[in-house]
Amino acid sequence: MVKNAEPDQILVKMPSLRAVKSFVAAAKYQNFTRAAEALCVSQAAISRQIRELEASLGVKLFKRAGRAVELTEVGSIFYDAVYLSFVNIAQAAQRIENSRKIKQELTICCSPAFSAFWLSIRLPVFFASNPEIDINIVTTNNFLNIEKGVHPDVFINKACDPRDGYHSIPLFYDLVFPVCSPLFLEQHPDIKSLEGLQKSTLLNLSPYGRSQIAEHVDWGVWFNSQGIDLNMSADYKRHTFSTNDYNMLIQMALNHQGVSLGWHQLVAPMIEQGQLVRVGDMAVQYKEKLHYLTYSESNKNNKALDTFKSWFFQNIVQEPTSVLNIE
Repeated sequence: MVKNAEPDQILVKMPSLRAVKSFVAAAKYQNFTRAAEALCVSQAAISRQIRELEASLGVKLFKRAGRAVELTEVGSIFYDAVYLSFVNIAQAAQRIENSRKIKQELTICCSPAFSAFWLSIRLPVFFASNPEIDINIVTTNNFLNIEKGVHPDVFINKACDPRDGYHSIPLFYDLVFPVCSPLFLEQHPDIKSLEGLQKSTLLNLSPYGRSQIAEHVDWGVWFNSQGIDLNMSADYKRHTFSTNDYNMLIQMALNHQGVSLGWHQLVAPMIEQGQLVRVGDMAVQYKEKLHYLTYSESNKNNKALDTFKSWFFQNIVQEPTSVLNIE
């Protein structure tokens, strides 16, 4: 047998909230007519609610002087308490309403280079078209050992299905060619030939940097694709600078410090803007590995993910080595 609840003395003794609402409006505007306008009710309704509240409390809350009203001493005490309570209720209600309208969010994991040279250029267009979606970018040079607790919705890299529960879509192959600044090419025109290029200052992605992002191409591999063993040309007087940070290599190339290998999807915008130039007509397309977009299977019906994928694929198909079919 269900036991009946005891009367809640606080709730039982609570005055009518409608009457209290009318009181707050009248106290705020010090005028029943303006209070009525603010609450979209009649002036008579405000007067009636105030009379009922005063009768319930057994005190006078207002001193009436013609059309204007002033709070009595007890009215001021009551107003301070109920107004703060009303503010708290209104704020709580707003938070609840906002929680139903919370923005969708996607976490995307990619290399710092892809983030800096590809995404950052194009994302403003995505934001403008999709203001309801927030993007959180996580960059890493070590996709196989991401920090615990980081669970991206999307990976963009060269590792197919890096985690259980993810599905990969192939995007494009690599197209790699030498790049430098226009000034460096002007000062070293001989680098247009393979022989001259071997003698130049080569900005190289180190083995450590390549292993972290599943990259296999460096200057040695690239020259080997051209039929040249770079290690056998030690008699050439050249400088080689190596780092695991591709962003640094491109920045050095922009600062006229040497020649870097350029991955088309990363350097194409800088070439179009005239910041970098291709060196000669030497380019190699590598089909040993593909770039992938990998997403969590648990989010396959996520509207924000679908929107991002659609936008991303429309941009990727413009890459010259894209293998993506979105028809």
